[in-house]
Amino acid sequence: MKKSNVQFWILVSIVSLSGFSQGMLLPLIAVIFEKSGISSSLNGLNATALYIGILLISPFMELPLRKYGYKPIILIGAGTVIFSLFLFPLWQSFWFWFILRLFIGIGDHSLHFATQTWITSFSPENKRGRNISLYGLFFGIGFAAGPLMTPLVNISPSLPFIVSGCLCLVGWFFLLAVKNDIPEQSKGINSFLENIKRFSKAWKYGWIAFLPPLSYGFLESSLNGSFPVFALRIGMDVSKVSIILSGFAIGSIITQLPLGILSDKYGRKSVLTTVLFLGFISFTTASFLEYSFIGLVLCFLISGMAVGSTFSLGISYMSDLLPKELLPAGNLMCGIFFSLGSLCGPIIGGLFIQFFKHTSFFYIISMVLMMITFILFIFGKKTLSQKINS
Repeated sequence: MKKSNVQFWILVSIVSLSGFSQGMLLPLIAVIFEKSGISSSLNGLNATALYIGILLISPFMELPLRKYGYKPIILIGAGTVIFSLFLFPLWQSFWFWFILRLFIGIGDHSLHFATQTWITSFSPENKRGRNISLYGLFFGIGFAAGPLMTPLVNISPSLPFIVSGCLCLVGWFFLLAVKNDIPEQSKGINSFLENIKRFSKAWKYGWIAFLPPLSYGFLESSLNGSFPVFALRIGMDVSKVSIILSGFAIGSIITQLPLGILSDKYGRKSVLTTVLFLGFISFTTASFLEYSFIGLVLCFLISGMAVGSTFSLGISYMSDLLPKELLPAGNLMCGIFFSLGSLCGPIIGGLFIQFFKHTSFFYIISMVLMMITFILFIFGKKTLSQKINS
């Protein structure tokens, strides 16, 4: 038990470093490109590279995981992120940085897919929400610290990348102490047809659980990739932007664990529909306070407390609905839907800022949250931990 606890804490610590690098990169590169005169739509396009990387690697993740186990996938993924971070200072070019962000997406998804599947597989049902919430909590802590690195660009554009790369390298060495494990196997595991059947079953039984990761992906990427551009254009300082973004991440940290525990007790559907609706209200309020620094900090803090846990709650919901042998496929689909939402976020956000200059950026986010709240309320499954026989 002690060994498994050590393993769990090492895994969530690595996830926090991944969150730190992601939380830093989105606003940092958005600010650098905005100061370089790159349009908001192109700025948003560059931010999508990370999520294109996630989509590119997703179809190839399950078989290596089942064959080699969790640890090698995490080590390779983290190593790819670290190597890419150290390459950023070499050349500030739109397409060079696009490729590096694509590789960071591949590395990050490998790391997250393996850690999520590992944690959901060894977590008992009555503690699954708690454990996945701790996973999300540590990611949130890292993500909250990330945007605070943005002002370092005024000292040296290379400094944030070097600091982040060094921190991730330290975490990579800690991973070496973790003992490898292999997912639960089923017949026909190497058959292409069986792979298609598993994804089809995962979609059939758990499609509703993939919508919260989709909404979180849209939210995270649009806030961190497009909001800095919007904020700079209405005259806000870079330092204020980083504080506002950290407010959202801090809010998610405050409620991540309590919401996970509440979802274990009252069910994922009830908790998810409530927090998504509260997110809709908080971002609608932000649209009336966009010129108020204090007002936006409070709105981002409250919205983070509400919807900052939707990704981890979605994973817990998916784990309730799928049998264990479908968890790798389910986790992959959570990642795919997260990346689809993340791809849409900066592109839609950038185009909205460019073509609707006198309309609040927050309307887009509010609309997406309201739509997913409605779908979840109508079609969400009330059962907490019902298992579907495969």
